[in-house]
Amino acid sequence: MRKFATTMAVIGLTVLGLGVPATSAQAAGTGAQGAGCDNAWPGRNGNMYAWDGYDCQGTLLGVDAGNDADWLWSPGGFANAWDKASSVMNAGYTGGNDVVQFWYVQEYQDGYACLSPYEYYADNLSDNYFSNGQNADNNIRSHRWVSSCSVWLT
Repeated sequence: MRKFATTMAVIGLTVLGLGVPATSAQAAGTGAQGAGCDNAWPGRNGNMYAWDGYDCQGTLLGVDAGNDADWLWSPGGFANAWDKASSVMNAGYTGGNDVVQFWYVQEYQDGYACLSPYEYYADNLSDNYFSNGQNADNNIRSHRWVSSCSVWLT
């Protein structure tokens, strides 16, 4: 019953023009790339997600509504997740600190790249780089929520 209610809510929002914008190729699921992330999209629930595979596939490494200064240790949403993420998703609420800033080193050090809530997800981190020039694929060690950024994941 809950799945039916969710489906009806999505249809209602789409009819009203409040659904995911069709102009985003990632959100619209055009082509083979992004279909897995489209299927994984939970709607705006305040969380960010990371997977060890491309296109939001493979092992879900963690889910977090807060900051996590070290993806190796708890108490954040990630544990034993260093250097494993190949796709990430921003399902955070919009407004305020709605950008997820991913860092090359724990404790928010040595290079970052961000994911806008309007980009929804980065389904293949192999073509993305941190501000220090390092490739983002399998290189994230921490994340935090911020209000703006200058280096973006796509």
